[in-house]
Amino acid sequence: MSVWCGQGHVWRGRKSLALLLSCWELCGASEMGGVRSPRTGLSGLRLVARGTWFPSQGDKNIQMADHSFSDGVPSDSVEAAKNASNTEKLTDQVMQNPRVLAALQERLDNVPHTPSSYIETLPKAVKRRINALKQLQVRCAHIEAKFYEEVHDLERKYAALYQPLFDKRREFITGDVEPTDAESEWHSENEEEEKLAGDMKNKVVITEKEAATAEEPNPKGIPEFWFTIFRNVDMLSELVQEYDEPILKHLQDIKVKFSDPGQPMSFVLEFHFEPNDYFTNSVLTKTYKMKSEPDKADPFSFEGPEIVDCDGCTIDWKKGKNVTVKTIKKKQKHKGRGTVRTITKQVPNESFFNFFNPLKASGDGESLDEDSEFTLASDFEIGHFFRERIVPRAVLYFTGEAIEDDDNFEEGEEGEEEELEGDEEGEDEDDAEINPKKEPSQPAECKQQ
Repeated sequence: MSVWCGQGHVWRGRKSLALLLSCWELCGASEMGGVRSPRTGLSGLRLVARGTWFPSQGDKNIQMADHSFSDGVPSDSVEAAKNASNTEKLTDQVMQNPRVLAALQERLDNVPHTPSSYIETLPKAVKRRINALKQLQVRCAHIEAKFYEEVHDLERKYAALYQPLFDKRREFITGDVEPTDAESEWHSENEEEEKLAGDMKNKVVITEKEAATAEEPNPKGIPEFWFTIFRNVDMLSELVQEYDEPILKHLQDIKVKFSDPGQPMSFVLEFHFEPNDYFTNSVLTKTYKMKSEPDKADPFSFEGPEIVDCDGCTIDWKKGKNVTVKTIKKKQKHKGRGTVRTITKQVPNESFFNFFNPLKASGDGESLDEDSEFTLASDFEIGHFFRERIVPRAVLYFTGEAIEDDDNFEEGEEGEEEELEGDEEGEDEDDAEINPKKEPSQPAECKQQ
């Protein structure tokens, strides 16, 4: 049998109740007003005064009382001696009453067991071995950190192999290079339908075909390629304002650069723009700093590299073209003369280009407020999405195929949940058929907090 006092001390064995009574005395349980513990639920006993125990109302199995306690307040030495005597007498009574022990055991058996409460009941020797396992787990976390550092080195190595293909992608997008027939050949899933459509077109009069060909526009490259991706991806379109759109149409490429060997782990997003009427920069950058080591305070939370901070860049806006600020007019009244004047001031304005002026993670020990933490977490998520999804698979986000794949994956997860819920409902119906007397479960009330 195991019992707990209100202060969390654990006692086990046949003498556990005697030890518990003594522990309650030392812990000052009488000041708690009772012995019901959140962990044990021992509501069958309540402490009235030091050394005096009564059963709670409705529990007839526990009948213990010490009628020798006086109404006066004894001295500490007398009280301690009397309490020791009372504890010994009460212990003998409890140990000789099997009904009391059975009642206590029943209550202890009904206590909900959590992992933490179970660990607390283990012997010290077992806890010592568990601590040794935790030491091993920390060492595993540090090995895992080294693994991710090597993964980062591999990413850098293969990024160099991808780059020639990404450079050619840029040439096709900008129209600097026209793809060959072999490079343009692609067998789609609707190839048969396209072939039938081609046969129908062949039946059209040659003169009509020539006229249609002459009228068909042939723009340079793939117009608005990256801007279309911004519109297609919800995470990005939410950041883009109407006045950002003309600027993003000048975006020609996005690149990912990994930190050099021996440098702290990081990556840089490079946004390459053609000459435009808004700013003089040809490249805007965003650097994400990463950490791949277990936290000393919480090493078990390590799950791989994480972004811990980011730096933007200065945008050299042309006069009157800065979309990240707006000018407002404000009236001011002179206190003495009562005259009114109108002043203009610049205030921040919502824009995608605030992306390059990010909120800084707190590094001086001060915690950020909830809104700032959310903004920073969203920024990190967007940077990671550019690196892992947008840049490597740009054409699929342009056509929408990657977005459809993501949607199908999410719908599949929801479908599985619905299917599981349906199975659970079926089980409830089966239970109702087996036990017709069983009352149907009532829906839980919706309580507004």
